[in-house]
Amino acid sequence: MPELDLHVHTEIRDGMRITWNQPIRARDGAVLRADIFRPIGNDPCPVILTLGMYGKGLSYQESFTIQWDKMVEGYPDILEGSTNKYQNWEVSDPERWVPQGYAVMRVDSRGIGWSEGVLDPFGPNEERDIHDSIEWAGTQPWSTGKVAVMGISYYAIMAWRAAQSHPSHLAAVLPWEGLLDVYRDLSRHGGILSEFTKLWASKQAVTVQYGVGSRAKKNPNTGVSVAGPIDLSQEELARNRLDHFSAALAHEMDGPWWRERSTDARNITVPFLSSANWGGQGIHPRGNFMAFTDSPSPQKWLEVHGELHWSIYSAKVGMELQQRFLDHFLKGKDNGWDRQPPVMLGIRHWDGRFVPRAESAWPISRTQWTRHYLHADTQALSTALPTQSAGLEYEALGDGLLFKTAPLERETEITGPIAATLHISSSTADADLFLIVSAFDPEGNELTFQGALDPNTPIAQGWLRASHRRLDAARSKPWQPVHSHDVKEPLVPGEVHELQIEILPTCIVLPAGWRLSLAVRGKDYEYGGELSEFAKTFHYATKGTGGMTHNDAVDRPAAVFGGTVTLHTGPEHPSFVLLPVIPAA
Repeated sequence: MPELDLHVHTEIRDGMRITWNQPIRARDGAVLRADIFRPIGNDPCPVILTLGMYGKGLSYQESFTIQWDKMVEGYPDILEGSTNKYQNWEVSDPERWVPQGYAVMRVDSRGIGWSEGVLDPFGPNEERDIHDSIEWAGTQPWSTGKVAVMGISYYAIMAWRAAQSHPSHLAAVLPWEGLLDVYRDLSRHGGILSEFTKLWASKQAVTVQYGVGSRAKKNPNTGVSVAGPIDLSQEELARNRLDHFSAALAHEMDGPWWRERSTDARNITVPFLSSANWGGQGIHPRGNFMAFTDSPSPQKWLEVHGELHWSIYSAKVGMELQQRFLDHFLKGKDNGWDRQPPVMLGIRHWDGRFVPRAESAWPISRTQWTRHYLHADTQALSTALPTQSAGLEYEALGDGLLFKTAPLERETEITGPIAATLHISSSTADADLFLIVSAFDPEGNELTFQGALDPNTPIAQGWLRASHRRLDAARSKPWQPVHSHDVKEPLVPGEVHELQIEILPTCIVLPAGWRLSLAVRGKDYEYGGELSEFAKTFHYATKGTGGMTHNDAVDRPAAVFGGTVTLHTGPEHPSFVLLPVIPAA
């Protein structure tokens, strides 16, 4: 007779059959735990599954109060049709999905919440664990055998990882703002170390590590700890986790350590809807776009929106989109999704409006790729190539240079990926470049937007460490240079070097009379205007980077990255930014 698992119980509550702390044994013997919400009846149903880092029992409203309040302020419909008692950060509300005939299954990542083991964010065990969890869910008597993975951010990353591993019961994935490449998209932008995961781990990972036990918050629906049934000492907890930020610092170059923590879009063949945010610079949108362009899946869609990282997903408009997609692939409904245009864009206007528009391809097929040359003598940004050579020097760790266009002659739309080719020389053997695309109104005021995390996000950003300038020729495109990051090539001080720099995709429609600009800086963008209360209090809001800062002194020693940089322009050194101009319909 099997031993009774005292941590598991099933109850009927709020119109659902809920199983708490269901054990799932991974292939190496580790026990993962899941909460499962499903219809009361006996009819098998498809499954929406998540596996992630944030504690399956942690109350959204209690633990992410700033985000919750901001979300319901913008989308009060979230408060309708659900008690919201089962809301968790970045996953679906079971009270909305179970009545639609779905089971919702939340699995704690290994080493998190109620799942035992070593906490290794983005580690290779997670791909195996979500694969095994999908196969478990697909073979239960209450399951139809069709499983989808859907969620925001970390849960979206795990959706891509699941798709890469090809579980037999995976029918579709819906990664909402989720990266693919942990090196390029999150941890080392252009090779430069991002400090985001250091803050993220302290706020959202170690607080719900398995073994925090009675010191953690309690699940308001069960009254038990969200971080497991046992208490481990601080020393034991430290031994049971990997510090991702320290590891990222130690692994400057790309290689096997990074590859086993990332997804290659060329391995994704399952149907998917990739949902990106124009304002998610520095963490997720690159992965959403790369998945769409690089995956060989014959059934793939790209949706792009703006605003906050978490709001639209939980709002009525987000759920309607998600349900159409999942109903088609998990329930076989003929709801027209197969005739849905492959690209759905919220075209962002200067006044904050988003106008929906369907496209047949990404990048948009009618894009007019337009070079805007930098003029060092006047700091102009112009479609005319400078006739004279010139150079302009700036402090290598400073605010850098700003180049502006003349006032636009007509309303102009810029939608798509951006690339820059710059010619620089440095007084040292390396230099970090931060590129910022901005817009200014006729009075000279800078335009910023509510980004995924930061309320003062510029139009677009890009980064490159000059010693990482070697391209991956097989994957690079004229509008998107992809760097190999597998060899370090120091600069020769005083010698001019050509750099090709990726700037993340964006969208903006500007009126006549406005100006576009490109800043070439030696440090992170900083918004210079007045900050809102949200910007002052939200822990990921900085001054436009959304917490994606690059100030680590070990990664950027002044002896190497200080000194001066000279930007060269002119016929011999044509420095330019390639903009995706979309002609008027």
